[in-house]
Amino acid sequence: MSEEFKARVFKSGNSLALRLPKTLGMAEGDDIVIAAHADGSFSFWKEDAGLDVLMGLYGAFSPGFMSEGRGDIEQGERDWSGAPGKAA
Repeated sequence: MSEEFKARVFKSGNSLALRLPKTLGMAEGDDIVIAAHADGSFSFWKEDAGLDVLMGLYGAFSPGFMSEGRGDIEQGERDWSGAPGKAA
């Protein structure tokens, strides 16, 4: 994104709210998906744009991503003798 916006979090009842600039193209009542990242950052998008977000990630991988496969993943033996529908 070429433009950066600043916003302030404020209290609204027992919740926190974030006032977003109108220029972002959001409208009252839009359903938003918010993804928290391990580094403390967040991403958000309109719920109906989920496929566009997913397809946008496709180009984010480097050309050699997983070119050598996933590698060996060690897995222990499983006990299949338990009762059906009951977790081990």
